Amino acid sequence: MVRVVALGASNLTRGFQTVVSTARSVWGPHVEVLAALGHGRSYGAPSRIIFRTLPGILRSGLWAELERRPPLATRGLVTDVGNDILYGFSVERTLGWVEETLIRLSRVTKDIVVTDLPLASISRLSNLKFLAFRSILVPSCRLSLAQVIDRSELVNEGLAKLAETYGAQFFRLDPAWYGFDPIHVRPSQWRPAWQKILGAQPQKKSGGSAVESVKLYFMRPERRWLFGLEQWAPQSGLALRSGGQVWLY
Repeated sequence: MVRVVALGASNLTRGFQTVVSTARSVWGPHVEVLAALGHGRSYGAPSRIIFRTLPGILRSGLWAELERRPPLATRGLVTDVGNDILYGFSVERTLGWVEETLIRLSRVTKDIVVTDLPLASISRLSNLKFLAFRSILVPSCRLSLAQVIDRSELVNEGLAKLAETYGAQFFRLDPAWYGFDPIHVRPSQWRPAWQKILGAQPQKKSGGSAVESVKLYFMRPERRWLFGLEQWAPQSGLALRSGGQVWLY
Protein backbone atom coordinates (compact mmCIF):
# COMPACT_ATOMS: atom_id res chain seq x y z
CA MET A 1 0.00 0.00 0.00
CA VAL A 2 1.19 3.50 -0.85
CA ARG A 3 0.09 6.97 0.24
CA VAL A 4 0.21 10.10 -1.93
CA VAL A 5 0.21 13.53 -0.28
CA ALA A 6 -0.71 16.06 -2.96
CA LEU A 7 -0.49 19.80 -2.31
CA GLY A 8 -1.43 22.50 -4.79
CA ALA A 9 -3.98 24.87 -6.21
CA SER A 10 -5.92 25.10 -9.47
CA ASN A 11 -3.75 22.79 -11.59
CA LEU A 12 -3.98 20.06 -8.98
CA THR A 13 -7.71 20.70 -8.57
CA ARG A 14 -8.39 20.49 -12.30
CA GLY A 15 -6.31 17.36 -12.76
CA PHE A 16 -7.08 15.69 -9.44
CA GLN A 17 -8.97 12.71 -10.86
CA THR A 18 -6.00 12.06 -13.14
CA VAL A 19 -3.67 12.13 -10.13
CA VAL A 20 -5.90 9.69 -8.22
CA SER A 21 -6.42 7.31 -11.14
CA THR A 22 -2.72 7.36 -12.06
CA ALA A 23 -1.72 6.65 -8.47
CA ARG A 24 -4.22 3.79 -8.38
CA SER A 25 -2.89 2.30 -11.63
CA VAL A 26 0.71 2.44 -10.36
CA TRP A 27 0.32 1.42 -6.71
CA GLY A 28 -2.90 -0.57 -6.76
CA PRO A 29 -6.51 -0.18 -5.62
CA HIS A 30 -5.61 0.38 -1.97
CA VAL A 31 -3.69 3.61 -2.54
CA GLU A 32 -4.40 6.46 -0.13
CA VAL A 33 -4.51 10.04 -1.41
CA LEU A 34 -4.43 12.93 1.06
CA ALA A 35 -4.74 16.29 -0.68
CA ALA A 36 -4.86 19.96 0.20
CA LEU A 37 -5.90 21.83 -2.92
CA GLY A 38 -8.35 24.37 -4.33
CA HIS A 39 -8.49 27.11 -6.92
CA GLY A 40 -6.29 29.99 -5.80
CA ARG A 41 -4.92 28.04 -2.82
CA SER A 42 -2.15 29.66 -0.82
CA TYR A 43 0.46 27.74 1.12
CA GLY A 44 0.40 30.04 4.12
CA ALA A 45 -2.57 32.41 4.02
CA PRO A 46 -6.35 32.12 3.64
CA SER A 47 -7.38 32.35 -0.01
CA ARG A 48 -10.70 33.55 -1.34
CA ILE A 49 -12.22 32.89 -4.75
CA ILE A 50 -15.56 34.67 -5.25
CA PHE A 51 -17.53 33.47 -2.17
CA ARG A 52 -15.34 30.53 -1.07
CA THR A 53 -12.41 30.79 1.35
CA LEU A 54 -9.90 28.07 2.24
CA PRO A 55 -7.23 28.09 4.94
CA GLY A 56 -3.59 28.07 3.90
CA ILE A 57 -2.26 24.59 3.16
CA LEU A 58 0.02 24.76 6.20
CA ARG A 59 -3.01 25.50 8.38
CA SER A 60 -5.14 22.68 7.01
CA GLY A 61 -6.05 19.52 8.90
CA LEU A 62 -3.97 17.38 6.55
CA TRP A 63 -0.93 17.51 8.83
CA ALA A 64 -2.80 16.29 11.90
CA GLU A 65 -4.26 13.45 9.81
CA LEU A 66 -0.77 12.48 8.62
CA GLU A 67 0.38 12.27 12.24
CA ARG A 68 -2.60 10.10 13.16
CA ARG A 69 -2.24 7.64 10.31
CA PRO A 70 0.15 4.67 10.55
CA PRO A 71 3.48 4.95 8.69
CA LEU A 72 3.26 4.04 5.03
CA ALA A 73 5.40 4.38 1.91
CA THR A 74 4.56 7.93 0.84
CA ARG A 75 5.11 10.16 -2.16
CA GLY A 76 4.73 13.92 -1.60
CA LEU A 77 3.79 16.41 -4.33
CA VAL A 78 4.42 20.14 -3.81
CA THR A 79 2.87 22.03 -6.73
CA ASP A 80 1.24 25.34 -7.74
CA VAL A 81 3.44 27.62 -5.64
CA GLY A 82 2.87 30.71 -7.82
CA ASN A 83 -0.38 31.98 -6.30
CA ASP A 84 1.41 33.52 -3.35
CA ILE A 85 3.41 35.71 -5.73
CA LEU A 86 0.21 37.13 -7.21
CA TYR A 87 -1.20 37.66 -3.71
CA GLY A 88 1.69 40.04 -3.08
CA PHE A 89 3.67 37.97 -0.61
CA SER A 90 7.42 38.43 -0.71
CA VAL A 91 9.78 35.91 -2.25
CA GLU A 92 11.19 35.20 1.20
CA ARG A 93 7.79 34.50 2.75
CA THR A 94 6.65 32.36 -0.17
CA LEU A 95 9.79 30.24 0.03
CA GLY A 96 9.53 30.12 3.82
CA TRP A 97 6.11 28.52 3.52
CA VAL A 98 7.42 25.99 1.02
CA GLU A 99 10.34 25.17 3.29
CA GLU A 100 8.00 24.55 6.21
CA THR A 101 5.96 22.29 3.93
CA LEU A 102 9.09 20.31 3.02
CA ILE A 103 10.10 20.04 6.68
CA ARG A 104 6.72 18.56 7.55
CA LEU A 105 6.70 16.18 4.59
CA SER A 106 10.25 15.08 5.39
CA ARG A 107 8.98 13.69 8.69
CA VAL A 108 6.95 11.07 6.83
CA THR A 109 8.82 10.54 3.54
CA LYS A 110 11.98 11.27 1.58
CA ASP A 111 10.12 10.74 -1.71
CA ILE A 112 9.03 14.30 -2.55
CA VAL A 113 8.52 16.03 -5.89
CA VAL A 114 8.56 19.83 -6.13
CA THR A 115 7.34 21.33 -9.40
CA ASP A 116 8.72 24.58 -10.72
CA LEU A 117 6.77 27.55 -12.08
CA PRO A 118 5.71 27.79 -15.76
CA LEU A 119 8.20 30.58 -16.45
CA ALA A 120 8.36 29.99 -20.19
CA SER A 121 4.64 30.57 -20.73
CA ILE A 122 4.52 33.47 -18.27
CA SER A 123 7.43 35.16 -20.04
CA ARG A 124 5.59 34.98 -23.37
CA LEU A 125 2.71 37.07 -22.03
CA SER A 126 2.04 40.54 -23.43
CA ASN A 127 1.21 43.28 -20.96
CA LEU A 128 -2.37 43.41 -22.24
CA LYS A 129 -2.89 39.66 -21.85
CA PHE A 130 -1.29 39.73 -18.41
CA LEU A 131 -3.63 42.49 -17.25
CA ALA A 132 -6.61 40.52 -18.52
CA PHE A 133 -5.57 37.36 -16.67
CA ARG A 134 -4.66 39.33 -13.54
CA SER A 135 -8.07 41.02 -13.51
CA ILE A 136 -9.88 37.69 -13.84
CA LEU A 137 -7.79 35.47 -11.60
CA VAL A 138 -6.47 37.83 -8.92
CA PRO A 139 -8.23 41.20 -9.18
CA SER A 140 -6.55 42.43 -5.98
CA CYS A 141 -3.07 42.02 -7.51
CA ARG A 142 -1.32 45.26 -8.47
CA LEU A 143 2.01 43.83 -9.56
CA SER A 144 3.22 44.56 -13.06
CA LEU A 145 4.17 41.80 -15.49
CA ALA A 146 7.85 42.65 -15.03
CA GLN A 147 7.51 42.35 -11.24
CA VAL A 148 5.69 39.01 -11.51
CA ILE A 149 8.35 37.60 -13.85
CA ASP A 150 11.16 38.85 -11.60
CA ARG A 151 9.63 37.37 -8.45
CA SER A 152 8.75 34.13 -10.25
CA GLU A 153 12.36 33.69 -11.33
CA LEU A 154 13.58 34.26 -7.78
CA VAL A 155 11.00 31.86 -6.35
CA ASN A 156 11.94 29.27 -8.95
CA GLU A 157 15.61 29.55 -8.01
CA GLY A 158 14.63 29.20 -4.37
CA LEU A 159 12.48 26.14 -5.05
CA ALA A 160 15.40 24.42 -6.77
CA LYS A 161 17.66 25.12 -3.79
CA LEU A 162 15.05 23.94 -1.29
CA ALA A 163 14.50 20.74 -3.27
CA GLU A 164 18.24 20.08 -3.18
CA THR A 165 18.46 20.86 0.53
CA TYR A 166 15.64 18.48 1.45
CA GLY A 167 16.53 15.76 -1.02
CA ALA A 168 13.42 16.30 -3.14
CA GLN A 169 13.14 15.93 -6.89
CA PHE A 170 12.82 19.28 -8.64
CA PHE A 171 10.51 18.73 -11.60
CA ARG A 172 10.58 21.20 -14.48
CA LEU A 173 7.21 21.67 -16.16
CA ASP A 174 7.02 21.19 -19.91
CA PRO A 175 6.14 24.46 -21.76
CA ALA A 176 4.29 22.34 -24.34
CA TRP A 177 1.64 21.57 -21.71
CA TYR A 178 0.44 25.19 -21.77
CA GLY A 179 -1.57 27.04 -24.39
CA PHE A 180 -3.42 30.35 -24.37
CA ASP A 181 -3.70 30.13 -20.58
CA PRO A 182 -0.13 30.63 -19.28
CA ILE A 183 -0.53 29.07 -15.83
CA HIS A 184 -2.95 26.16 -16.29
CA VAL A 185 -2.04 22.91 -18.00
CA ARG A 186 -4.31 22.25 -20.97
CA PRO A 187 -6.96 19.56 -20.26
CA SER A 188 -5.62 17.46 -23.14
CA GLN A 189 -2.26 17.38 -21.33
CA TRP A 190 -3.49 16.55 -17.81
CA ARG A 191 -2.81 12.85 -18.11
CA PRO A 192 0.72 12.98 -19.58
CA ALA A 193 1.61 15.87 -17.27
CA TRP A 194 0.54 14.22 -14.04
CA GLN A 195 1.89 10.84 -15.08
CA LYS A 196 5.33 12.41 -15.56
CA ILE A 197 5.11 14.39 -12.31
CA LEU A 198 4.16 11.20 -10.44
CA GLY A 199 6.90 9.27 -12.22
CA ALA A 200 4.43 6.81 -13.75
CA GLN A 201 4.81 5.05 -17.07
CA PRO A 202 2.66 6.68 -19.80
CA GLN A 203 -0.73 5.01 -20.10
CA LYS A 204 -3.75 5.73 -22.25
CA LYS A 205 -6.11 4.96 -19.39
CA SER A 206 -5.60 4.85 -15.66
CA GLY A 207 -9.05 3.78 -14.49
CA GLY A 208 -11.79 5.95 -13.07
CA SER A 209 -14.68 7.55 -14.85
CA ALA A 210 -16.44 10.82 -15.58
CA VAL A 211 -18.62 10.16 -12.53
CA GLU A 212 -15.53 9.76 -10.35
CA SER A 213 -14.05 12.94 -11.82
CA VAL A 214 -17.15 14.96 -10.94
CA LYS A 215 -17.35 13.39 -7.47
CA LEU A 216 -13.75 14.32 -6.71
CA TYR A 217 -14.07 17.83 -8.14
CA PHE A 218 -17.05 18.63 -5.92
CA MET A 219 -15.83 16.71 -2.88
CA ARG A 220 -16.02 18.94 0.19
CA PRO A 221 -12.75 19.68 2.00
CA GLU A 222 -12.54 19.34 5.74
CA ARG A 223 -12.82 23.10 6.29
CA ARG A 224 -13.96 26.03 4.19
CA TRP A 225 -16.02 29.20 4.37
CA LEU A 226 -18.92 29.90 2.00
CA PHE A 227 -20.28 33.46 2.04
CA GLY A 228 -18.38 33.92 5.29
CA LEU A 229 -19.98 30.92 7.02
CA GLU A 230 -17.59 28.25 8.24
CA GLN A 231 -18.30 24.68 7.14
CA TRP A 232 -16.74 21.47 8.44
CA ALA A 233 -16.74 18.11 6.65
CA PRO A 234 -14.91 15.50 8.77
CA GLN A 235 -12.71 13.32 6.56
CA SER A 236 -12.90 9.55 6.99
CA GLY A 237 -11.47 8.63 3.59
CA LEU A 238 -13.82 8.56 0.63
CA ALA A 239 -13.70 5.04 -0.82
CA LEU A 240 -13.81 5.14 -4.62
CA ARG A 241 -15.58 2.52 -6.69
CA SER A 242 -12.53 1.89 -8.85
CA GLY A 243 -10.29 1.66 -5.80
CA GLY A 244 -8.42 3.98 -3.50
CA GLN A 245 -9.40 6.32 -0.69
CA VAL A 246 -9.27 10.12 -0.68
CA TRP A 247 -9.02 12.64 2.16
CA LEU A 248 -9.45 16.30 1.20
CA TYR A 249 -8.33 19.37 3.14
